[in-house]
Amino acid sequence: MLLYTTVGTNDLERAGRFYDAILPLIGYGRQKEAQGEIGYGADGDERCRFWVVEPFNREPATYGNGATIAFEAPDRASVDAFHAAALAAGGTDEGAPGLRPFHASFYAAFVRDPDGNKLVAVCEKPV
Repeated sequence: MLLYTTVGTNDLERAGRFYDAILPLIGYGRQKEAQGEIGYGADGDERCRFWVVEPFNREPATYGNGATIAFEAPDRASVDAFHAAALAAGGTDEGAPGLRPFHASFYAAFVRDPDGNKLVAVCEKPV
């Protein structure tokens, strides 16, 4: 359904370090970099589906209140690693790894990146 998504940043270099530290843990990597943007894609996908960008209008980047970017993780250990790496890389905790009430196998961890964008890694596989 979704082609790609973006989050804004006020410091592309810092954001790149943050995302380079967490996204490989759940199967995504940096695939492209250009002036004002970095693109990430899933291993084996030729297209970038997640972009970190400096806002096109040159205004300061802000996060969306109520917006969350969800990444599919291959297993629960990857969710745990994503959360730990995010905190180590300058993110903030928005919900430690664990089961959520959405369904019996919804295992997730929520964080905010250094710009305040809310992210979640989710594994929906039963143990």
